Amino acid sequence: MGIFGYYPHNSSTEDRELEKKIFRHSLLLPGIFVLLFWLVKLTEILLDTSFVTGGVLPRSLRGLTGILTSPFIHSGYAHLVSNSLPFFILFFALIYFYRKYSYRIFWQIYLISGLCVWLGGREAWHIGASGVVYGLAAFHFTSGIIRNDLRLLTVSIVVVFLYGGMVWGMFPINPDISWESHLWGAASGVLLALYYRKYNIKRKPYEWEEEPDDEDPADPETSEKYPLKKSDALNTTTTGTGPSFTSGSYSSSIHQVPNNNASGENGKLNTE
Repeated sequence: MGIFGYYPHNSSTEDRELEKKIFRHSLLLPGIFVLLFWLVKLTEILLDTSFVTGGVLPRSLRGLTGILTSPFIHSGYAHLVSNSLPFFILFFALIYFYRKYSYRIFWQIYLISGLCVWLGGREAWHIGASGVVYGLAAFHFTSGIIRNDLRLLTVSIVVVFLYGGMVWGMFPINPDISWESHLWGAASGVLLALYYRKYNIKRKPYEWEEEPDDEDPADPETSEKYPLKKSDALNTTTTGTGPSFTSGSYSSSIHQVPNNNASGENGKLNTE
C-alpha cells in the first residue's frame, strides 16, 4: 500500500494536517471495496447472470478460489446493503486506529475466515462479505477490551451498540444463511486481537491536545517562566474549551434475505 507509506511509526511527529490526511486515506480502501461490491452486483444485473459459483464451495478445488472472491458476491440488494455499511465503518476504524498493522490484520481475517469455511462449512455455495464483517467486529471488540486505551475501548462499546445483535448470526438458525462464515470470521477476529495485544499502537497526544499546565503564573516559583504584565496582573483567570461529544444511533441488519434457490453444483446457496 504505497499511498499509505508516509504513515509515521513515531506518532509524536504527527500534526493536525497529517492526521487529516490519515483520516481521509483511511476512507479510501474501504470505499474501494464497497464500490466493487456494488459493481459486481450491477454486472450481474446487466449480464443477466449470477456469480454464485464464485463463492466458497467447501472441500472442492473449484470452490477454493471463493476464499478470495466470495466477499464480493451477494445474493440480492438487501444482502448487499446489510453488508456494505458495517464493512465500510469497521474497515475504516481498523485502518485509522491500527495504522501500520491494519492491512496485515485485515487480510488475515479475510483469508483465515474463508479458509475455515472451505475446510469445515456445509456443502453449499457460501457468498457475501459478512464473514469479514464479523471478523472485524470481533477484533475491534476484543482488542478494545484487552488494551488499556480509551479510544479503542470506545470503539468496542460502539461495536456492541451497533452490531451486538450480530451474535445470533453465528448459530444455525436459518439454513439459508452461512452461519459458518459468521462463526469463523468472529473466531479469527478474537484470535488475532489476542495475538496483536502486545503490539504498540498507542498514539502520543499532539501538543494541541495536551491539557494546559495548572501552574499559577503569579507563583514566585514560576514567575520567571510566566512573567506577568501589569495589565495581566489584575486578571489571571483562564478559560478553555474541551471537546464536545454527541451520540446517535444507527442500526444495521445483518440478517440476510433468503435466497431464491439459486443453483450451484448442489443447487444450494448460503449467504453470509
